[in-house]
Amino acid sequence: MLPAIHTLHPHLLSLLRIVASLVLFSYGTQKVLHFPAAENVPAVGSLSWIAGLLELTLGFLALIGFKTRIASFILSGLMAFAYFLRHAPQSFYPAQNGGTSAILFCFIFLFLASAGGGPLSVDALTKREQQATA
Repeated sequence: MLPAIHTLHPHLLSLLRIVASLVLFSYGTQKVLHFPAAENVPAVGSLSWIAGLLELTLGFLALIGFKTRIASFILSGLMAFAYFLRHAPQSFYPAQNGGTSAILFCFIFLFLASAGGGPLSVDALTKREQQATA
């Protein structure tokens, strides 16, 4: 059973990247593009709007797996910043301050910054093409 799971590891890494990036990307579309519609949208140029712009652009790059390590590292820092700026002052406990998703995103993207995008990414495709021409 375990050897079969180990063969899936690279594809599961890509799946983790795609799902986490898609969720974060959707937060960016809501803040910047107002889709899906929300009651409160941040003002253009506000700190929350700038965070949304980073979620939108870097979330898309991570979603397709282009420059995954750099995009993920910045997104990890963004989520840490969001947690300590927005959530931590409300309460010490993540379940009470609403910062659970920010913590999870922070560490998922930190892991992706270390592990890369996996085999189902533009980065992997580019690497395969470079090796084929060399």
